[in-house]
Amino acid sequence: MNTEVSRPVLVVDDEDGIREVVTSILEVEGYQVVEACNGEEALAAVEREAPRAILLDMRMPVLDGWGFAAAYRQRPGPHAPIIVMTAAQNARAWGEEVQAQGVVPKPFEMLALLDAVERLAGPPG
Repeated sequence: MNTEVSRPVLVVDDEDGIREVVTSILEVEGYQVVEACNGEEALAAVEREAPRAILLDMRMPVLDGWGFAAAYRQRPGPHAPIIVMTAAQNARAWGEEVQAQGVVPKPFEMLALLDAVERLAGPPG
């Protein structure tokens, strides 16, 4: 079995509804998904299992997207690609600030989300 495609996609968002929708979309497509409601939970999740991609909200309590990305990049690599998910008008700039490999503005279109994940994480497996 290819271990790369068996690794999960990590969805990090403080809004339960967004996490549920994104998780459902990805699971229907065949991806394994792990969820976290803030950056602190996301750091704990990456300790347990290395994700193949990280979908990251930026504005969250406890530890926001900037704090998560900084702490994550200080860990030994390899690092999964980060895809920023945000409703901010400056979504691309925020993505650049955390060296994200992709940006999906909210509200996102399902195909845009899937395209970003498949481009950076590979096909589901």
